[in-house]
Amino acid sequence: MTKFSLRNKTKGRLPRLPFAQIKDAILGSEYDLSLVFVNDRESREINIKSRDRNYIPNILSFELDKNAGEIFINPFEARRQASDFDKTYSKFVGYLYIHGLVHLKGMIHGSTMERTEAKFRKQFGV
Repeated sequence: MTKFSLRNKTKGRLPRLPFAQIKDAILGSEYDLSLVFVNDRESREINIKSRDRNYIPNILSFELDKNAGEIFINPFEARRQASDFDKTYSKFVGYLYIHGLVHLKGMIHGSTMERTEAKFRKQFGV
């Protein structure tokens, strides 16, 4: 059974992506993930409280324990940045989501992480 919850705290429409299936492919079906979509104000507040950084992030991921985590995505910031990455809004949200999941898997920025992300982006067409 997939352990996954999605909450949209914005009034915006979310892209249609297989969020639970992507999570299962990267972290496994037993990993308990909460995915929350938040607005500019809330993402900035979370960033200040958790990382002491005062800017609007596109994604934040937090490991809660070895088998649980939480990801916050700001779809408004993702929409603003998508063209900078030569991606559609929907594909960029998928790109960010995979990036957050790979961080929750324990990876840090570098070539191994980039190869892992590329494999999953190809698998899920993002």
